[in-house]
Amino acid sequence: MQTDKKFLLLFSKRSPSFPLIALSFLTLARLAVAAAMPLAPDEAYYWVWSRDLAPGYLDHPPMVALWIWAGTALLGDGALGVRLLAPLSAALGSILLARAGEDLLPGRHAGLIAAGLLNATLLFGVGAVTMTPDTPVLLFWTAALWALGRLVATGQAHWWLVAGGAIGLAATSKYTGLLLGFGVLVWVLAVPAMRPWLRRPAPWLGGMLAVLVFAPVLAWNAAHGWASFAKQGGRAGVFDFARAPQFLGELIGGQLGLATPVIAVLCAAGMVLAGRRLRDRDPAWSLLAALSLLPALLFLEHALGDRVQANWPAVIYPAAAIAAAGLGGRWHRAILPGIALGFALTLVAWTQATLAPLALPMRLDPTLLRLGGWERLAADIEVERTKAGAEFVVSDNYGHAALLARLLPPATPVYAMEARWRYFTLPPAAIAGRTGLLIRSTRRDAASPEGWAEISQTGTLERARHGMTAEGFRLYRVTGRADGGTAGGEPVVLLPRPR
Repeated sequence: MQTDKKFLLLFSKRSPSFPLIALSFLTLARLAVAAAMPLAPDEAYYWVWSRDLAPGYLDHPPMVALWIWAGTALLGDGALGVRLLAPLSAALGSILLARAGEDLLPGRHAGLIAAGLLNATLLFGVGAVTMTPDTPVLLFWTAALWALGRLVATGQAHWWLVAGGAIGLAATSKYTGLLLGFGVLVWVLAVPAMRPWLRRPAPWLGGMLAVLVFAPVLAWNAAHGWASFAKQGGRAGVFDFARAPQFLGELIGGQLGLATPVIAVLCAAGMVLAGRRLRDRDPAWSLLAALSLLPALLFLEHALGDRVQANWPAVIYPAAAIAAAGLGGRWHRAILPGIALGFALTLVAWTQATLAPLALPMRLDPTLLRLGGWERLAADIEVERTKAGAEFVVSDNYGHAALLARLLPPATPVYAMEARWRYFTLPPAAIAGRTGLLIRSTRRDAASPEGWAEISQTGTLERARHGMTAEGFRLYRVTGRADGGTAGGEPVVLLPRPR
């Protein structure tokens, strides 16, 4: 128990300011990494959203666009502007998680332990320096957990309204935020001590507030044939038992990687403990179980028929980290080593993402796939465009098009063609009779593209870093049809450029 005592002493009253000082330095480091690290294609795509604000999009609700809009309004369209709210929200979320842990499991230093565990994960370490829908949904999910912890600790009805607002904001960030409302409902119904609240107006008003906050997303979907719900909901209820072992293995492996192995095991053990404590119907432990085990079961069900991306279960970890902090005995001996390992791995990831000192193949360097070689590729594309006498560059991959729109010279128009662009109000491209350069990844270019008046392959390019290839591309010289259309009637839009 010596490690346990040292850990508790670190966060004891002898050093009450240490956690805030450590969090401040960590936030400054994250801001520096966010400014130095190249944007990934998905981040560039969400930046396009921020230049065409709407109550909804095909892929996700609009919160990530609003956050990027706010950050770029303050600091411009550079990487730090796009990501500004990520490190800041991670800092605020850490404080809220610490407070929630103290309310739900008082007297155990559970809040600070949980915040330490979560901040040491690669999931949080990478998520705090990038901007995706996971970034806001984690903050608002944690904010709801904090409000519900305050409710358990104080019994004051107004916390239902705070929780309801946070649930609505979480759902407006990512559709997995809807699981938060479902978990809270199950919690209230399953715990006898919580059921009397159903006879009082506060939880109903909180639910109404959540629906009101989420209403613009519903309205957008209703006006667009429920396209976003259909896209996301189409993944549910699919079973492929032949590949289920593969998908389940990938899900477990992804969590061991993103949460880091020790912290992943600690969180899993905490969830098991929360499940065992359900028989006590304790409001605190039951809440932790509802907000970790229920989403986990959903992702496990999904893995029986399709691949679960490693970042999807991110919402499990705030409650799971608090539950892990409630573990006793030998488990505490793993906390400090787990946190140390997590921060060490995060530092390695940050270094490779920003400075890339090591020439590693893609299987050993996840940063290469997402971040490596884009600036050099853009320069090569511009050279090929000039050689081909092309007036514009066009891509049928939304992320590639969005990133090229940031990297190619401002005088080079960049167009995007794909069905998803019909849900935007971006200017339509005038391509009739004009010559362009079509860029297609060899990973997806299974057949020669059709729907152009003229088309001919002009060459290939590679996106690489330190001689390590991340992706190949085929280049096509294309001429737009006289009617300005494309194969399948897919829209072609002009992408915005950095200001």
